[in-house]
Amino acid sequence: MNQLSCDESPMKEQLKQQLSEITNALQHSLSLIDDDNHCLLSDFENIRESFKQAESVAASFYLRCYLSAFSIDYTAISLTIQHLSARRHGALIMIQRKEPLLTYIHSGIAIGAQLSHSLLESIFYPGNPLHDGAVLIIENQIVSAANVLPVSTVSVDDKKLGTRHRAAIGLSEQTDALVIVISEESGQSSFAYKGSLYPVSFSMARGLLSQS
Repeated sequence: MNQLSCDESPMKEQLKQQLSEITNALQHSLSLIDDDNHCLLSDFENIRESFKQAESVAASFYLRCYLSAFSIDYTAISLTIQHLSARRHGALIMIQRKEPLLTYIHSGIAIGAQLSHSLLESIFYPGNPLHDGAVLIIENQIVSAANVLPVSTVSVDDKKLGTRHRAAIGLSEQTDALVIVISEESGQSSFAYKGSLYPVSFSMARGLLSQS
């Protein structure tokens, strides 16, 4: 598996362009702030949407970078996320990096299989006895499923976040793990890293990721 060079990816140029456009939009709004005939609220809405797009593309890019550094099969992970998100099948996937995770999780069922998107999708199929817990991936092995994670004790602003999201944040607060979570209510995919949650949109980033 070829490791992605984060410094050479075309997505960095895309992000630079997006941020430049946001900067220009902010400067334009600043120049019009004394114009009583111009309402800035619509400008803010457009800028907010541009920020969301830039954040989502950046999250998709860094997710690939973080996985590539540990020889994780990004294609299998990305297909899993895209398919589960489209079907709104909830999922929680933790990926071990440098710090061992076994001391932070419990009640898991051993799997011991090669990483594949089809196996991951079947684990999280609604009604499967293993679908409620978290899957543990180490390198390219699905080590276990139905694991219970520590839930974040830090106050989370978004009250809509469910147990999966809080568990993802909780583990990432205590370890260097990367934890992917998919909402069964909205299908939104995100990943938690170092105590923060980042939304991912492959529809916006897919073209650039394929070039990376």
